[in-house]
Amino acid sequence: MKNLIKRTITGLIFTALIIGSIIWNQYSFVILFLVITILGLWEFYSLVKTTNIARPQILAGIFSGGILFISMALVAMNIADLKILLINLATIPLIFFIELFSKNKNPFTNISFSILGIIYIALPFSLLNFFFNTGLIPGVFQYEILLGFLIILWMHDIFAYLTGKTLGRHLLFKRISPKKTWEGSFGGVIFAILTAYIISLFFDDLSSIQWVIIALIISVFGTLGDLTESMFKRSMNIKDTGNILPGHGGILDRFDAVFMAAPFVFIYLKLFI
Repeated sequence: MKNLIKRTITGLIFTALIIGSIIWNQYSFVILFLVITILGLWEFYSLVKTTNIARPQILAGIFSGGILFISMALVAMNIADLKILLINLATIPLIFFIELFSKNKNPFTNISFSILGIIYIALPFSLLNFFFNTGLIPGVFQYEILLGFLIILWMHDIFAYLTGKTLGRHLLFKRISPKKTWEGSFGGVIFAILTAYIISLFFDDLSSIQWVIIALIISVFGTLGDLTESMFKRSMNIKDTGNILPGHGGILDRFDAVFMAAPFVFIYLKLFI
């Protein structure tokens, strides 16, 4: 009971903080998610290092991931030209250079995990900056798409869990996640679509069909993101990736679906909207 109360309070505060940062302005979102990106990278690298799989370049990885996030945010807010993204071609090789002088036994394993953190965590978070204005139109600030994206994702996760808990019989992916079921997955999809339709009644930036397509993308790739995170935790032999969010685990636990869903929703928005 105490854990449920703790989980609920933490969830409400964290959700309110995210929603508030999105609605307030793009600057508040960038500040909050830059912090979340840094914490997520720290969490990922620390876990890898603790389990002795590799010794990633933590500071270089966080620096490179932070620069990626900031540079993409500046472009998304029309503060800087696309050329600023070229800076990332200079920061990421720092990981190679530092490893060159570190005298570690498995340098390319360390490099691989260092870069993996940037691709897996920093890149998806960075892409969220463009959800405010996918066309990069000067002076445009539209929080509805990003907020709708997260609400659909949250509803999918909540009802996939509840449906699986009450009706789940057939396992979805036993080798990776022995608790997830097909029933839960279908329940999540149904409620994601329903949520998307309701959102379309209030957020008319996109049509009902477009919101439903986004819901389907979230359902498929969000689930794959969840399974990917489960695979990561099983390989590390851990239950949670951290304890920064009481009752919810770590940053990676809370955003596992975002990591896989965000890039594909971004592609859809850029190509078809």
